[in-house]
Amino acid sequence: MNASSKLQNRPTNSTDNLRYPNADLHSHRIEIPSITYQGLKTSENENMNCVEILATVVSIILMVLTFPISIFICFKVVSEYERAVIFRMGRLRSGGARGPGVFFVLPCVDDYCKVDLRTVSFDVPPQEVLSKDSVTVTVDAVVYYRISDPLKAVIQVSNYSHSTRLLAATTLRNVLGTRNLSELLTEREAISHTMQVSLDEATDPWGVKVERVEIKDVSLPTALQRAMAAEAEAAREARAKVIAAEGEMKSSRALKEASDIISASPSALQLRYLQTLNNISAEKNSTIIFPLPMELLQPFLCTGHCNHKQKQ
Repeated sequence: MNASSKLQNRPTNSTDNLRYPNADLHSHRIEIPSITYQGLKTSENENMNCVEILATVVSIILMVLTFPISIFICFKVVSEYERAVIFRMGRLRSGGARGPGVFFVLPCVDDYCKVDLRTVSFDVPPQEVLSKDSVTVTVDAVVYYRISDPLKAVIQVSNYSHSTRLLAATTLRNVLGTRNLSELLTEREAISHTMQVSLDEATDPWGVKVERVEIKDVSLPTALQRAMAAEAEAAREARAKVIAAEGEMKSSRALKEASDIISASPSALQLRYLQTLNNISAEKNSTIIFPLPMELLQPFLCTGHCNHKQKQ
């Protein structure tokens, strides 16, 4: 039995079918399919054509001929906070993003892009927004984001930084347009969280992770500020008048209760009179007023009142 018959009689299992789905056992050729990286289809393991093979061979020969100098060209270094995405003849090289450390590239055929993984912050330009209750306000914010997937940030979008800035400005206008003026002034934390979730969902296909969004300032028109200040001042004056009226009412009740207690005992009125004189004399006044007790005038008042009745 020859080798071809043994190959034909060899049983095939499910593992072989999964590993080589397009294998042709009679022609001994295996086609390696494109790799899907987290939903992103790449051609990193596809077979190279003649032009690509020839360019790679020429690049290797050139590197060997210029060996002492080519070391400085072929070896690249990326920092701890960076990653490098390498393309060979326009195709993504297998292995994903490189770094941190040293990686190797072929001259003339390999190209690479560096991606910074640190958190980046930017200011959203002030946006004039019409709130839900038809009030025009100017709002600005600050956004913090970082790159979570270097491959998507390079392949899926041409300029992830510029795209994220434009999307942040648009999202700010859309979110604030559904809120009233009072909500814009008092619920900044909730608005920031809603904007952060919306931005994170939109930038996830680009490999961008939005970590935090903060509303910096809400600017109102000058006329509206004056109107709100006048309204607040009027409300404070109204509350002050109510508080003063309540105080007068409480003080009058206290005076009435005190007068009832003093009228029940004539000696209490005399003691209060002496206490008042003592307080006046302690202030070093040159003039002291002695109030005339009403009991002394009571007989005269009664006599005058009786004479008036007799005349009538």
